[in-house]
Amino acid sequence: MDASAADRQYTDIASAPGRATPVVFLPADPAGRNHRQEGVRALARRIARLRGSDFIEAPAGPLPHGSYAVPTETLVGDRLAGRLGIQSEEDLFGGLVPYAVLAGKAITHGLVDADALRPEGWSPTFGEAVRGMTLRGASVFDRRSAAQAGRALLAMGPIRLKPAWADGGHGQQVLDEVGALDAALEAMDADELQSLGLVVEEDLNEATVYSIGRLRFGNRVFAYFGHQETTRNNAGQTAYGGSTLTVFPGALDELLERPMDAPVRQAVEYAQAYDRAALRHLPGLIASRRNYDVIAGRDARGDPRLGVLEQSWRIGGASGAEIAAVEAFHADPALVCVRASCVERYGARHEAPEDSIVYFDADDPEVGPLIKFARIEAGHRAL
Repeated sequence: MDASAADRQYTDIASAPGRATPVVFLPADPAGRNHRQEGVRALARRIARLRGSDFIEAPAGPLPHGSYAVPTETLVGDRLAGRLGIQSEEDLFGGLVPYAVLAGKAITHGLVDADALRPEGWSPTFGEAVRGMTLRGASVFDRRSAAQAGRALLAMGPIRLKPAWADGGHGQQVLDEVGALDAALEAMDADELQSLGLVVEEDLNEATVYSIGRLRFGNRVFAYFGHQETTRNNAGQTAYGGSTLTVFPGALDELLERPMDAPVRQAVEYAQAYDRAALRHLPGLIASRRNYDVIAGRDARGDPRLGVLEQSWRIGGASGAEIAAVEAFHADPALVCVRASCVERYGARHEAPEDSIVYFDADDPEVGPLIKFARIEAGHRAL
């Protein structure tokens, strides 16, 4: 049975009474109090309430039998999966991969040549399978490969360097000449580059980033399409500013049956193909939450370009809107569609609307004042 058929079957299965297991929040750093970790903690509490479960905070010892994990990052390793008792999507909100490289951006592109350095677990077959659904680019794990990829792409226009593990646009650089490329690569830590990787990719103008995703929650599966917006962080740099999602019950491959504009439809098609390739070429992947960023824009020559930028198997920037939508469907079973949004704003003068769900509002030790909130913008019932 393929994944989408399993989704449809699972959607029809009712939860057995009394099956709710404890929700366990698993932070990457138990002592950390940054905005990402605190935001996930707040969302994990909402997940526990939705499931009717107890909430357990970062236990030091073994997890209770049959726990439902909410990690801040994509989990890595079969041994960890065994310790946590994760066997399927029913056991966590997020994802688990057998190798660390599969959790980041570096899976999306191929290498510059057959001899290029690559870490254990990197999949050459996946990069080949999604080549027609991504932008021009390469995944690199050393300065030589990065310089080779960057020079080839600079011949066609500006390029973007993306650290493979950074999120929200952090650490990215747009370059338009070889000298700037050489300087940027020289400043990078060679060991970090080898272990984490870097994406070298064409940069687009007039760009729109779509969010396409699918999540399994309890006894239901949901899929959505939407778009992202950017904002300025406290340093004046471009950063992730939020997402607006249109969410439906059902599997990802059913999304095209819903009404949507032509550009969104093409983004959904690319995300679906990328998702199928991931399930086929990345054995060991378990992900109840699968989100894809798809960009549409114009290259340096003005030609239209479309491609999947990256995947997210973990609870992510759009998850505030995802969970708000699930709460809306839970509260009103007659709903057939929900439009939900999540917003991130930097600075000390922002207030959330009264009908919103605030899941972070503080002075972050790294990025400064920041507020994160989600709200339901509309809900539609069956006629």
